[in-house]
Amino acid sequence: MPDYETHEYDVLVIGAGGAGLRAAIEASAQGARTALVCKSLLGKAHTVMAEGGIAAALGNVYEQDNWQVHFRDTMRGGKMLNNWRMAQLHAQEAPDRVHELENWGALFDRTADGRILQRDFGGHRYARLAHVGDRTGLEMIRTLQQHAVHNGIDVFMECTISRLLKDGDRVSGAIGYWRESGKVIVFNAKAVVLATGGVGKAFKITSNSWEYTGDGHSLAYWAGADLIDMECVQFHPTGMVWPPSVRGILVTEGVRGDGGTLTNSDGVQFMFNYITPYFASETADTIEEAERWYDDKRNNRRTPNLLPRDEVARAINSEVKAGRGSPHGGVFLDIASRRSAEYIRRRLPSMYHQFKQLADVDITATAMEVGPTMHYIMGGVRVDADTAQSTVPGLFAAGECAGGMHGANRLGGNSLSDLLVFGRRAGLGAAEYAGNLRATPKLDQEALDGVVKEMFSPFDHGSAAENPYTIQHELQDTMHTLVGIIRNKSELDEAMVQVRGYQERAQRAGVEGHRQYNPGWHLSIDLKSMLTVSEAIARAAETRKESRGGHTRDDYPDPSPEWGKVNVVVRQGPGGDMRISTEPLPQMPADLQALFEEAH
Repeated sequence: MPDYETHEYDVLVIGAGGAGLRAAIEASAQGARTALVCKSLLGKAHTVMAEGGIAAALGNVYEQDNWQVHFRDTMRGGKMLNNWRMAQLHAQEAPDRVHELENWGALFDRTADGRILQRDFGGHRYARLAHVGDRTGLEMIRTLQQHAVHNGIDVFMECTISRLLKDGDRVSGAIGYWRESGKVIVFNAKAVVLATGGVGKAFKITSNSWEYTGDGHSLAYWAGADLIDMECVQFHPTGMVWPPSVRGILVTEGVRGDGGTLTNSDGVQFMFNYITPYFASETADTIEEAERWYDDKRNNRRTPNLLPRDEVARAINSEVKAGRGSPHGGVFLDIASRRSAEYIRRRLPSMYHQFKQLADVDITATAMEVGPTMHYIMGGVRVDADTAQSTVPGLFAAGECAGGMHGANRLGGNSLSDLLVFGRRAGLGAAEYAGNLRATPKLDQEALDGVVKEMFSPFDHGSAAENPYTIQHELQDTMHTLVGIIRNKSELDEAMVQVRGYQERAQRAGVEGHRQYNPGWHLSIDLKSMLTVSEAIARAAETRKESRGGHTRDDYPDPSPEWGKVNVVVRQGPGGDMRISTEPLPQMPADLQALFEEAH
C-alpha cells in the first residue's frame, strides 16, 4: 500500500470527547497499544459544551440519595425503554468515576464542609449533579486530556474516518483522510471503539457543532452493526432563539436548577399546567399528589420547570403554537427576578458571558428568549452493557453514538457520567478483546481501494455535479419540519421520500479544486453519514406507533404497553438496503423491578 499512510494498533478509538478519552485511557492502562483519532482539534470535543454537571448519587447534598434512586430516575426518565443493565451499571459506577476524575485533578464546586457540591436537574429526585459552575464539560475534557497525553497515547488530530474495515466478520481497522492535506490514512487494529457523538447537523436548529454528522452511527451500520432507538431524539427545551446568529446554542438546565422559571407572553409560569399528565402516569396517583410533589412554595428545590426535557420541550412547543410565545418564537426564561446578579455571575458564568457577548442580553437584569433545539439522540449502536461491544466482533461504542443507556429520553447530567462509565468499559472491553487475538486481523486491499475511489469521486462529477451545501440545507429543513419534535405518518412518509431523493443527489455531489483545505469535499463525504442516520431516524419513527419520551406522534399521542416492551432495530440488509425490525427489551430482574413498586 505505497500510497496510503498506515499505522498498526491494538485499539483504535475514534472520537476524542469524554467517552473517547476515557476509553483510550483505559485501553492504554491495560497495556494495549492505543491510538486516538479526532475529527477536530484535541480539546475541541462537544463534551466541553456540557454545562450543568455530572449525575452521580454521591449523597453530598441529600444523604438519602443512592444508586437505586438514580437507577429508578433514569429508567423513568427513559420511559422504561432503557437497557436496564446499562442503567444499573451507570448508577452504581458513576460515583467512582467522579471521584476518579477528582483524583486526576478535576476541580469541583464545594459544599461548606468541603465535599463535592451537587445541584438539581430535571427528572432527578435529589440534587445529584457534581459541577464546576456551568463549565463542567470543559473541566472534564481538560482533566481527561491531560491524563491521556501524560500516558503517552498517540493522537491523530483533524483526521476524519470514512469507513471501518473488516476481516471476515470482525473489525480489522479503519480508513480516513487528513483534513489538512486530503491524504489517505489507514489504521490496522485489533479492536475499534466508536465515540463520535451525535447527529445534530442533520437538523436545521441544533445545539451541536459541525462535527456532529452521525459518523459513528453510520460507520457501525455500514460495518454490519445493529442500531436501536433511532426514533428517540431529544430536543433540549432551552436553546437560544434570538438573535439568529446564535439560534440553537444551549442554555444550560442549570439556569432552571438554580431557580430560573419559564413564562409565556402573558407572564404566566405555564409549566404548572403540564405537571399532571407526567406525574399522574409516572410518580403520582392523583392531581393533588402531583401538585404537592411540585409545590414550589413548600419545597423550593422542586419546580415544574425541572420536569424531564421531553416534557418541557413539548410544553414550550404547545405554548408557542397556542400564540403565547415570545416575539421570536420561543418563551421566556427568567432568573434575574429570582437570584441576585452576584449569584448568577458566580453560579452561571458561562451563561452570563454567552448572552452578554453574543446576544447583548444581561441575564442578571432581563429574561432570555429560549425554545427547543435538537440536542441529543438516545438511539445508537446496540452494545453489550458490560463490555460495550457491538454486534460486530471487535467493534465497541460508548457515549452518544451508543444506544440503550437512556431509553426514550435522557435525563440532564446523565450524559457526562455515561461518558465516564461506558467510556471506561469500552476501553477495557476493547483491550481485553485485542489481548485475546494472537495476530492483527488482515486488511482487505480491494475494499481499501474501493473506499478510496468513493472518497475521491466528488472531484469527478464536473458540470453535472450537485452542490453538497444545497443538499445539506434541504435535508436540515426536511428533518426539522417533518421529523422534528411532533411527528405523524404522512409527514414521516414524505420525509423518507425526500431523504431518498437527497441520497440519489448526494451520489452526484461534486466539488472543485483539490483535496487540500477543501471543506466542500469534506461535506460531500459527511453527507453520506447524515443521510444514513436521517433515513434511520425517519423509518424508526414511522415504525414506533406510539408517543414515548423523545418520540412524539400526534397520530398516536399516548404511550402503548406493547410498544414499551420492544426496541426498534435498524440494520443493513445483504443488498445494502436498510431493514427495520422490532425485538423484545432485555428482561429486568425481579429485585430491580421491585424498586418501581416502592412508595414514592
